[in-house]
Amino acid sequence: MTSGAQQALRRIMEIYSSTTRFALACNISSKIIEPIQSRCAIIRFGKLSDDQILTRLVEIVKREQVDSVPEGMAAIVFTADGDMRQAINNLQSTVAGFGIVTPDNVYKICDLPNPGYVETILQLISQGKMEDAFSGLKELWDNGYSAIDIVGTFFRVLKYSTKFADYLQLNMLKEVGLTQLRVVEGSNSLLQLSSMLARMMPLPNNQT
Repeated sequence: MTSGAQQALRRIMEIYSSTTRFALACNISSKIIEPIQSRCAIIRFGKLSDDQILTRLVEIVKREQVDSVPEGMAAIVFTADGDMRQAINNLQSTVAGFGIVTPDNVYKICDLPNPGYVETILQLISQGKMEDAFSGLKELWDNGYSAIDIVGTFFRVLKYSTKFADYLQLNMLKEVGLTQLRVVEGSNSLLQLSSMLARMMPLPNNQT
């Protein structure tokens, strides 16, 4: 809702507060104007766990008789990032577009890099193979993925990965986070992403 629309809603809330109760749902509470926030009891909900989302998706797939594979359902959960509404939307879009839920179909619909491919790039980085890692990054870029989607996928893959030493994983997460900040501020070039890979390279003797 625009600020003007929220101001109009505030007036409606003032007039009918004695007979009506208003329930507002939003993803970013700071976008609700202060006069409305002050009239509400704010209740915050955390993200759903992957198991909770998967359980509901499996139930939907069974009831709707949708063709799917386990890897495709896992891809839906990955793209949802704890948001059930997003998970259901991605599921519905994948079925409408392809008729079957597979990882490739899900990532095509969501227009996100395949996390398996991103994990391969990270493995190359951990092994010190900078040129190969850059070639993989360049391929993602040439395929038309935006810088924010690439960085976001790197972060989520690293966040849940168990294949890297702790010191290396923490250093990678730090560099990905700093790069995401720069991308949001407007530095969304391939050079910026390449710089991220270079800074993620492990230092000699396992030092950070």
